[in-house]
Amino acid sequence: MKTKYIVYSVLLIGIIALIVYRVNANSEIGEPKSSSETTKATTVKGLVLYPQKFNDNISLSGTVEANEQIEIRSEVSGVVESINFQEGAKVNQGQILFKVNDIELQAQLSKVQTAQKLASENERRAKLLLEKQAISQEEYDIVSADFQSASAESQLIKAQLSKTIVRAPFSGTIGLRAISKGTYVTPITPIAKLINTSKLKITFSIPEKYASQVTIGSKLTFTTSDSTAEYEAEVYAIEPEVEIATRTLKMRAIAENKEGKLYPGTYANVMLPLESIDDALMVPSESLIPVQNGKRIFISDHGMAKEIDVKIGARTGNEVRVLTGLKAGDTILTYGVMALKNGTPVNIDLEQPEKHFAE
Repeated sequence: MKTKYIVYSVLLIGIIALIVYRVNANSEIGEPKSSSETTKATTVKGLVLYPQKFNDNISLSGTVEANEQIEIRSEVSGVVESINFQEGAKVNQGQILFKVNDIELQAQLSKVQTAQKLASENERRAKLLLEKQAISQEEYDIVSADFQSASAESQLIKAQLSKTIVRAPFSGTIGLRAISKGTYVTPITPIAKLINTSKLKITFSIPEKYASQVTIGSKLTFTTSDSTAEYEAEVYAIEPEVEIATRTLKMRAIAENKEGKLYPGTYANVMLPLESIDDALMVPSESLIPVQNGKRIFISDHGMAKEIDVKIGARTGNEVRVLTGLKAGDTILTYGVMALKNGTPVNIDLEQPEKHFAE
């Protein structure tokens, strides 16, 4: 009997020990893990957002053009009698540039003026006779018409003679000449170019979505390919329609060129300000994560990484303006974000704002 009791006692003790073990194991499962057992926090760089002033500019390609530019030609045919300009020199409006020989036209004018005098005398006599009713009104009208025709022919030849002297239509710089004294020229013979560069035009086109943001008087700056100097210009003319092929709107600005450092025909890199925002939120480009429907950014929320969908606007060299999704005071995660997930614990190494937002 004693053996039987001993066996039962051993079994009972074993069952009780098993129950105690299971209870303790289940209790450990329900208890939170110690800090050493939790997921290790990821160290990332971050930045606190502060509102700042932002000038929304777009960069465009343009062309520098002369304020006024023509190719000098002769309106009449003939031999060049004299050239009165130096290549590359400044000329004033009305200055004589060259003269075409007019000996034949002078002879024609002399002949026509003689006929005009005779027709004038005939008209005078016919008028006296008409007053005495010695001739009819019809006869007088014929004589008067002859006089008017001679006068018109004389004026025509005088006009032709005036065209043998070619003057500068505006002040500017004369280019290289393509003729010499004694050259026979016609209206299609190029003589030289005359260019006014005291002011220059900058022609460029903007995407149609910005059309409403640019008006007459808008200021801009530009640089050229041969210089790093920055010049100012003002929009003075806008094309009245958008080009269908390119969906762009052409416009033109005017710039001073008193020092003569700019040349027509050069490339212009135009910086056109669209608007100025006093409280823009700007984030570093590397902090944005491309997703299917736009862009996403991580912020720190009580020590955890949190995904935020954002809408972005204009870009600069290394910054992007965020339009929606963030607010001033948010701590954005800027570096090491590709390995993060929503809810990942993070240790943040805060950067100074000026590192990313230097002007």
